[in-house]
Amino acid sequence: MTLSTFTRSRSGTLKVAAVSALAVTGLLATTAGATAAAPAPTRTTAGAAAAAPDIPLANVKAHLTQLSQIAAANGGNRAHGRPGYKASIDYVKAKLDAAGFTTSLQTFTASGATGYNLIADWPGGDPNKVLMAGAHLDSVSSGAGINDNGSGSAAVLETALAVSRAQLKPDKHLRFGWWGAEELGLLGSKAYVNSLPSTERTKFAGYLNFDMIGSPNPGYFVYDDDPAIEKTFKDYYAGLGVPTEIETEGDGRSDHAPFKAVGIPVGGLFTGASRTKSAAQAQKWGGTSGQAFDRCYHSSCDSLTNINDTALDRNSDAVAHALWTLSTGGTTPPGGTDYENTTPVAIPDAGAAVTSSIPVAGRTGNAPATLKVSVNVKHTWRGDVVIDLLAPDGTAYRLKNSSSGDSADDIVETYTVNASSEVANGTWKLRVQDVAAQDTGTLNSWKLTF
Repeated sequence: MTLSTFTRSRSGTLKVAAVSALAVTGLLATTAGATAAAPAPTRTTAGAAAAAPDIPLANVKAHLTQLSQIAAANGGNRAHGRPGYKASIDYVKAKLDAAGFTTSLQTFTASGATGYNLIADWPGGDPNKVLMAGAHLDSVSSGAGINDNGSGSAAVLETALAVSRAQLKPDKHLRFGWWGAEELGLLGSKAYVNSLPSTERTKFAGYLNFDMIGSPNPGYFVYDDDPAIEKTFKDYYAGLGVPTEIETEGDGRSDHAPFKAVGIPVGGLFTGASRTKSAAQAQKWGGTSGQAFDRCYHSSCDSLTNINDTALDRNSDAVAHALWTLSTGGTTPPGGTDYENTTPVAIPDAGAAVTSSIPVAGRTGNAPATLKVSVNVKHTWRGDVVIDLLAPDGTAYRLKNSSSGDSADDIVETYTVNASSEVANGTWKLRVQDVAAQDTGTLNSWKLTF
């Protein structure tokens, strides 16, 4: 989730080769106990994904035990600004340093205290195609936060260690992150994303988020933000014969949200928080209907006993499956992927041009020769309207000229642009201007289809 062809001029002039359009109406958008012995080193070749290893549940739970002990030794929690959080960061960092990762601590300030994000890069892979997995490491102040979010943090950590044990050589560059101050409003992940220059953001092939993946009365929820990532998780669970549902309870409430806001493809897993499991869900997944997925959500009882081992085991394996699958060749978002801006923009009557932006990230190479630009403009005299597509480097492609003989209302059309000389990733803009007086209009929405 061929019409007209345009050539471009970098001198500032527009060269229109041919113009034709297809009405948007009716257009169908396609999107759609002990540590295990280290396995033999894994090598991957472009387009061929090696099978992901099984992630030992005992290893993941050993990390949870360590986080529980850290909380017990530091006032019962691992919250932002408390010593338990810094001790948690130090524990994870030491494991990664010993495994050969390049680690760095990013600091930020929140509520008068220093916060920490831990970033770990695995050597190799294409630095222009970064695949990242992350989880928030902080708890609330009322408890140890073993499900929320020791579960996601431990699974991501053990998957990173499995990458090291396998000496994985993926096509994409692998990066891992543990976020601080999520419980205060995603502050750590926001600080990280905000620190990235736009040129670095465009290098992300995707960000995978794992928050509460061992709930004691679990559901199996998959984020539906990016079609390719979503399919990877759904295919994994289909192979287990476990049905999934689209994740809605935590939508926008966890650390994927800052990445998504800047156009980075995101996905992830979730087993439920304070919402109540329905009878239909209990029939599908087991557990207790009429009870919260996690009765200890944000409470002192979120301890080592607040984990469903089956859910944690399945989801930990799913983390590895996604990393192994998506980090190899052939995972570029498929043709037909849509990027859309639906925020209305008023078009001044006989005034200055207005623009609307769409960030594109996670794609490989250049835009297609058949880039489709769907436009929905409400206007009382469409002949006065000029529309250009602006590529990320500022190159302009004329979609529609003004015409004194074009007296109809509105512009609801799809144009096709030969943008094959443009890098796909970056911020694309639609520029609209009304060049004559006595009429009004609004850019309702526009969409790019790669």
